[in-house]
Amino acid sequence: MSDMFVEKFRGLVPLYLEEPWQEADGITWEDLDEVFAELKLTVPLALREFLHALGNCEDLMEAYYYFWDPEELEVEDGYLLFLEDEDETYTWGMLADQADVPDPLVWRRNNATGEWINEEGTFSEFVFDMFDWVFNEVLAED
Repeated sequence: MSDMFVEKFRGLVPLYLEEPWQEADGITWEDLDEVFAELKLTVPLALREFLHALGNCEDLMEAYYYFWDPEELEVEDGYLLFLEDEDETYTWGMLADQADVPDPLVWRRNNATGEWINEEGTFSEFVFDMFDWVFNEVLAED
């Protein structure tokens, strides 16, 4: 399996947490395969690599917004859901029928209205932009 984003995702640990990435920060391919097979889910490569690189790194997985653990991933309204805000006002996902696209576009649902809005970026772009915003703007305000 080629790793398109694994090293870039791992690089978020030293960038934002100022410590080296460790094996324990991620989830093994085997564990991910087992969970996704049990859930009968096809997960795009970028999300799989994100979870492989950072799935156990709570300081990033729960930095302002909450990335779902692999066993919590689900398809709803035709979207594979992977993230929500702390107030559960918004949920982020990607079109489930695009699971074969390595780095699909991210969509955001307003949970009160059920309306989905295109975030205008791929999963990897969204992740890097979100962490930049959280660590350089949101947490800097605190």
